Amino acid sequence: MSLCKKCKNEFQGNYCPNCGQPLKVERINGRYFLSEIGSILNLEKGFFHTIKELLIRPGHNIKLYISEDRSKLVKPILFIIICSLIYALFVQFFDFQDEYIDLQIDVSGSSVNLLFQWLTKNYGYLNILMSVFVAIWIQIFYRKYDFNIYEILIMLLYISGMQMLMFSFLGAVGSLTKTKVLSYAANLIFIYAFWATGQFFDKRKILNYLKAPVSYLLGLITFFIVTLGIGLLIDFIK
Repeated sequence: MSLCKKCKNEFQGNYCPNCGQPLKVERINGRYFLSEIGSILNLEKGFFHTIKELLIRPGHNIKLYISEDRSKLVKPILFIIICSLIYALFVQFFDFQDEYIDLQIDVSGSSVNLLFQWLTKNYGYLNILMSVFVAIWIQIFYRKYDFNIYEILIMLLYISGMQMLMFSFLGAVGSLTKTKVLSYAANLIFIYAFWATGQFFDKRKILNYLKAPVSYLLGLITFFIVTLGIGLLIDFIK
């Protein structure tokens, strides 16, 4: 009999039947490191598989993750982190600018301006923060559906991650071809968000697709007002 180091249960074999802890933990080496990367990027249940599923049926697959099966998609926090990293690397490498997230305000030396500049340069944080405000409005407009604020945030994290990947790809194409592909196709990225949101709640109802852009717009306006208020408050205190 062996004693599990995690739950102190006695067992026979290589794995604890109570908690699944292996008898011997594999040593961290080059092979282990590569296997961990492969488990994230694998095509069956990893990052690329998640991208494919969110492109084909985003609303359906996110709802499935929340209510039934959480093994087929990469976890939302990990997904948004990877997408943010990819976006940051693409911006640096391909040197493209996304005017849709240029939140600068021409107030020299103001905390408001500095705050918006920081948000513009940290698109991943910007997406997450805006998602909180958008989630509030979505819960108001779709209140008859039985989803809480946290489940709506999960949906928005997946959608925001996909949008960042789309911005990254289009920005890279535009940089390589010396064209304004991103400017022309950016509206399609926002339409994707509205389509995914409507599909998440009920793809059969046209009204769900119409309420989505209103929710996103009000969320953006609310976020802008709150951020502006924080900046003005900092200036007032200073």
